[in-house]
Amino acid sequence: MEPQYTVLARRFRPQTFTEVVGQERVAQTLRNAIHDGRVAHAYLFTGARGVGKTSMARIFAKALNCPDAVDGVPCNVCEQCRGISVGQDVDVSEIDGASNRGIDDIRSLRANVNIKSMRSKFKIYIIDEVHMLTKEAFNALLKTLEEPPPMVKFIFCTTESNKVPDTILSRCQRFDFGTISTDNITIRLRQLAEAEGFQVDEAALELVARRAAGSMRDSQSLFDQLLAFGSKQISSADVHRLLGTAPDDRLTGMVDALIERRQGDALMRLDAAMREGVQLEAFTDQLVAYFRDLMVTACEATSIPLLAVGSDCRDLLRQQAQRWGLQTITTAMQILAEAKSRMQRVSYGRVLAELALVRISCLEDLDRLDDLISQLKAGVVVSAPALVAQRAPAHSNSSAPTELPSPSAPSAGQKKSEPLAVLTRPSAPLEAISPPPTLSIQPTIEWKEGCGNDLQLAIADRLNDMTGASVRRSTALAIIGPNVLEFSLPMNYDVERKTLDRPETIARLESVIQELVGIPIRIRFRTVEAVESAAKVKAAATSAPMQRSQIIEDPEDPYLQDVTRTFGVKNWKVRELLAEPSDNPRAETSVE
Repeated sequence: MEPQYTVLARRFRPQTFTEVVGQERVAQTLRNAIHDGRVAHAYLFTGARGVGKTSMARIFAKALNCPDAVDGVPCNVCEQCRGISVGQDVDVSEIDGASNRGIDDIRSLRANVNIKSMRSKFKIYIIDEVHMLTKEAFNALLKTLEEPPPMVKFIFCTTESNKVPDTILSRCQRFDFGTISTDNITIRLRQLAEAEGFQVDEAALELVARRAAGSMRDSQSLFDQLLAFGSKQISSADVHRLLGTAPDDRLTGMVDALIERRQGDALMRLDAAMREGVQLEAFTDQLVAYFRDLMVTACEATSIPLLAVGSDCRDLLRQQAQRWGLQTITTAMQILAEAKSRMQRVSYGRVLAELALVRISCLEDLDRLDDLISQLKAGVVVSAPALVAQRAPAHSNSSAPTELPSPSAPSAGQKKSEPLAVLTRPSAPLEAISPPPTLSIQPTIEWKEGCGNDLQLAIADRLNDMTGASVRRSTALAIIGPNVLEFSLPMNYDVERKTLDRPETIARLESVIQELVGIPIRIRFRTVEAVESAAKVKAAATSAPMQRSQIIEDPEDPYLQDVTRTFGVKNWKVRELLAEPSDNPRAETSVE
């Protein structure tokens, strides 16, 4: 029977602190804690996937229990070290928090904690993905975690520390594992290629390292797949065929077409890439990362590594960033990122990608627009309504305004339909330019005592919105002083009074009133007291005629009896109207 193949990530798993790539700070701290006898009872290792959290927990457990350890470095040859390396040591329990997340599992752990270790100095519990434990399980673990037996240690590993309760975090020493740099991943992959006997181009190693996005385990999984896909000699083309990505020259050509606003060329390049096997999602991710590299280059952050292309493309990126400008780059990045998020929810992803490319190619020179705004603030006048057609180089040091060709004499390469703009310095400051004469407005309502009703109707007609409706519900408009108009609203409309009594609403009403009466008017608001409203209601009720009504089935009036027989009327309603209490009643009859 042939031996079963073991993947690279397991065969080349780190066995000592120095082999954990990119986590030297954590390794040094743990070694010093062992050397100085300052080992805590609980640790929390948190960070992204594949950065060495569980490997560091195993190495730490070996360093604590190895009888031949020197300065916190395990020997990796004794029985304890070999058992911990393969996860079969009786005193080191590795628990998967995703599948053992209930309260019963934690109760079983609590019952076994007090049992003394079989052969090692410490009894160690490594709980991976500890954030998957339930709330009840965390609560059951609190007391044991706070006061464990002296020879028991807990090591928690998680990718989402924000889901771990604060009561657990406060009882642990926390170590944050950072992502691994592309250079360190490349070095490690080169070592694996030499150990496996493969010849891999440096560009291919860098591509795999960039695709891993800081995860050593992801890079080893991709590299293992690449070794199975290719031959003994592996190039960057093999990596692109495996991952469905586009080479660097295809990305740079696409961005050149977008910068030069060649929409047709950009769409044809996308179609050619997809026909050659490039995956649409992978290509979109590459373009987003390329725009990110352009943004970083435009900000002159030269020490930050690139994500989309190799380091040999920095000069080309610098030229493209200067031609496009930072504002245009960030806008293009937003457009493509929005299209990318929408592509995940629809079946017409290619259409969205093409739409995004066309929109990006139609972007104006946004950096040049910022320059125009600055020049306008400085007193430069744009003589044509259109924007500048000829784009100036980015980050120009010239402070003087640029005079472009006149629209009447276009250049040889200039389209006749393309508008031009001329920037000139005015002969006088902007403040010295006299404003246009104002037109006199003839008043429509005479400002005098008793004009409130006319003003109320006119204002309500002018303002056909909520403000006009509130003015219409006012009980009265009265002149209470020189050029002062008061609006009165009932007490139950106090909310509307507060709405009207706002600076922007007052300014709007005063402007309308000034147009109506011809002079500036100040306004104010008040609510009518409840006594006044009650008096008005009582007066209205007194002035209205009193009514009393009754239903009569068999009227005594002979005329009504004839009508009843002729038309078949069943009931008659007789209503008595009283104008005043002293007047005689006046009957009014109606048919029901």
